[in-house]
Amino acid sequence: MTGGVAPAPPAMPLPLVLYDGTCGLCDGFVQWLLRRDRAGVLRFAPLDGPTAAVVRARHPEIAGVDSVVRVDAAGAHVRSEAALRTVSALGGGWRLVALARVVPRGLRDAAYDVVARTRHRWFGRRVACRVPSAAERERFIDA
Repeated sequence: MTGGVAPAPPAMPLPLVLYDGTCGLCDGFVQWLLRRDRAGVLRFAPLDGPTAAVVRARHPEIAGVDSVVRVDAAGAHVRSEAALRTVSALGGGWRLVALARVVPRGLRDAAYDVVARTRHRWFGRRVACRVPSAAERERFIDA
């Protein structure tokens, strides 16, 4: 290091979706997004990977969060807000999902939390993250 100036951290591809790669529901959500994101705007990384560690360092408010996390130019979003922003990013008619924001966040997050608490029981748990196909690999940061 010269002059006492630390190098700038690498640019994070945005929007970025962090997910629990061992959760059946979360993996299903990512697969659903991949099929519908025809423009290829979303990028993905597992919550337990190095990219998520960098995101947590940049956004300490999400430390310990066990939820889908969406990182975009406006910041890091969790729970129902992350899901709504992510689905809305698909464009087209999917932007109408943003209308769910009329429901108070507390109610949305309460419903999200019910599913989150039981997701492994209802949808199963994977031993490891699914390996993306060659065509999908560029969309996954820590693949």
